Amino acid sequence: MLASEAITPPHPSLKPTSTKPNNAPVDPYTYQDGFGNHFSSEALKGALPVGQNTPQVCPYGLYAEQLSGTAFTVGRSGNQRSWLYRIHPSVIHRPFEPYNAGDHGIVGTFDSRTTETTPTQIRWLPFPIAEGLDFVDGLRTIGGAGDTALKSGLAVHVFTAERSMDRRAFCNSDGDLLIVPQQGRLDITTEFGRIMAAPNEIVVIQRGMRFSVALPDGPSRGYILEVYDGHFELPDLGPIGSNGLANPRDFQTPVASYENTESGAEWSVINKYQGELFVAQQGHSPFDVVAWHGNYAPYKYDLAKFNVIGSISFDHVDPSVFTVLTCKSAHPGTAVADFVIFPPRFEVQMHTFRPPYFHRNCMSEFMGLIRGEYEAKKGGFLPGGASLHSMMTPHGPDASTVVNATTRELRPGRVADGTQAFMFESMFQLRLTKWAAEHKQRDLDYYKAWQNIPITFNPDQI
Repeated sequence: MLASEAITPPHPSLKPTSTKPNNAPVDPYTYQDGFGNHFSSEALKGALPVGQNTPQVCPYGLYAEQLSGTAFTVGRSGNQRSWLYRIHPSVIHRPFEPYNAGDHGIVGTFDSRTTETTPTQIRWLPFPIAEGLDFVDGLRTIGGAGDTALKSGLAVHVFTAERSMDRRAFCNSDGDLLIVPQQGRLDITTEFGRIMAAPNEIVVIQRGMRFSVALPDGPSRGYILEVYDGHFELPDLGPIGSNGLANPRDFQTPVASYENTESGAEWSVINKYQGELFVAQQGHSPFDVVAWHGNYAPYKYDLAKFNVIGSISFDHVDPSVFTVLTCKSAHPGTAVADFVIFPPRFEVQMHTFRPPYFHRNCMSEFMGLIRGEYEAKKGGFLPGGASLHSMMTPHGPDASTVVNATTRELRPGRVADGTQAFMFESMFQLRLTKWAAEHKQRDLDYYKAWQNIPITFNPDQI
């Protein structure tokens, strides 16, 4: 470039938008960048064996342990596993016993004994934060489909917590957890290292990984999508090309960090197995992994980094272009579950009804709101609340949104600034737990959102 050439600065609104306040706390942890990579990390130099996985004696006197996320014989392109080098083999614990005698809010089999069903559109006002509970005790299942024992289906949960987990770890044998914090940061200790997850970030912790949740900001609330079969992956981009949506480089995996607790420090490991909770006691921290390598590891992602793709001519494109992660089914193009967001973006379509269109879907749609106001329902759909539009049940923008969308002058502009709504979409029909169906926060007037949509049909109009 010649010295005399001027550079036009970009418009501020064209820069990636962060939804974090300017005074938001800085993430204190270090991460490895990338999605699905084979990572290597050691908290002590030389802790990883060189040239083999299971030497007769590991460096520093550690024990080698493999964590398999897929069967041994899955092809290389889909095979997931990691090797952990730890102070204590994780098998050193006392027998598992039922946790709280089965008195918990989690469901893993969705049949007429444990759940109920309705095609009615459902909305919940924000779920109140229960007093005195930690992340595990504050878990409640909204609904789901399938059976954990058959490794088929999914579940949708919410969590509310008021205190940190103290010498307690959680492990899910039933599937992968996609965690969406809505209020308060989650300081998550895992066997692979530490993750700080703020609202507008997500965390994925896969089957079998032990973790503990602390609450640096006090009371917390959020949503969880659990899949029983397969793992989350990035959606195919097709004609979009090689870049766009959630870019692989923006996913972050923790680095090794370990605890070496003295003998006699009692820990509880709570295991979710076939939808039930069990607890085992042990005399050491489960987070004593000094080094690890592999491609089966937890990760987080900042939703503000999502590269939005949309229409720049006319019509509202299908929401699949907002897919962050997908868990594919055996049917090509159909998902066990998609995680979809509706982020801040430009809106420029002309001659177009711009809000999400009226719809009857062959998929189930569960929606939540992290912050702000959802563009299609600026009213009863509130942060910390949720809605469920079941398979083939009609849904769409409310009456006031329709009036505004059909009468306002269409100009290029911004939409959803300061807002982050999301959707768990699934090929399965979801059944509701009795807790969710009968919850006091269920909005029984939700149907009224559509009753005053103006009918403007005129058969004499040309």
